[in-house]
Amino acid sequence: MKWAALRAAFPHTIPIFAGFWFLGLAYGIYANVSGFSFLYPMIMSIVIFGGSLEFVTITMLLSPFAPLQAFLMAILIQARHLFYGIAMLDRFKDTGWKKYYLIYGMCDETFSINFATKVPDGIDRGWFMFFVTLLNEFYWVSGATIGGLMGSLLTFDTQGISFVMTAMFVVIFLEQYEREHSHITAWVGLAASVLCLNLFGSQAFIIPSMIVILAILTLIRGPLERKGI
Repeated sequence: MKWAALRAAFPHTIPIFAGFWFLGLAYGIYANVSGFSFLYPMIMSIVIFGGSLEFVTITMLLSPFAPLQAFLMAILIQARHLFYGIAMLDRFKDTGWKKYYLIYGMCDETFSINFATKVPDGIDRGWFMFFVTLLNEFYWVSGATIGGLMGSLLTFDTQGISFVMTAMFVVIFLEQYEREHSHITAWVGLAASVLCLNLFGSQAFIIPSMIVILAILTLIRGPLERKGI
């Protein structure tokens, strides 16, 4: 049962493997050229397991000690996971002890696969989601560790490497946009984000954006479902 679930889950994670290894390498290199041993990106990728937050953590570790600011920044950056968790409540039922790891290991890409993928007949849903989560975390941790080891070997200018996170989110948005038959939800998310960015500023717009998006999609959920969107 377990190995069948692993074989079923692996093909869905191959695109994540390519993206996570590149981003993980960039993160590890960025941490190394910022003055940190490879142990830092390796341990943070295991414990934090949040790509954008890990990039920001490097900056916070180099800044004056400000625990409250770091706490609030972490909440603002990762607040979208609150909404992911709500969406996965039903899917995580009856998964036993695996539920705790599924909660811990849920990231954007893992959420997308586990939420949208129809588990093949005869495959245990809990084990399928477990291996999707485990494989994606392994890709990220291994990439970050190798990047941390490689950083000291590079001789070219690495300034601007942190921009890779911005590029990643743009690519994710474009992939989701092309995958949808109707682009209503994409435009709702984009419009709400731009509105909240202008109202609340770049440091505090994430949570308001999520609230606005959730409220609008809840209001139009009925019409969208009737149209098959």
